[in-house]
Amino acid sequence: MRSTLPVALFAALALGACEKTEDATAPALEQAREAARAAADSAAVAARSAAAAAEAAADVAVDAGSAAGRASRDTAGEAADVTVEAAREAVNKAREAAN
Repeated sequence: MRSTLPVALFAALALGACEKTEDATAPALEQAREAARAAADSAAVAARSAAAAAEAAADVAVDAGSAAGRASRDTAGEAADVTVEAAREAVNKAREAAN
């Protein structure tokens, strides 16, 4: 019996110390959880912002490609018109020279 009493006292003291440690660390654990939630929320916002920026960049690239295509088409059309006009003039001069 005598040896069980010190063991029981030691166990009670250890249990009390564990409970005090748990009580002392509970606020820190809650703060850590809140910080983790805030970090996850911030990461989600950053990911959504990055996705929106990528989408905007893609839209700009598509618009630039369309504008470049229109400009090329317009320039090619103008060049064709000038070539056709030059060819007409050459044909007319050749006809005049032949007459």
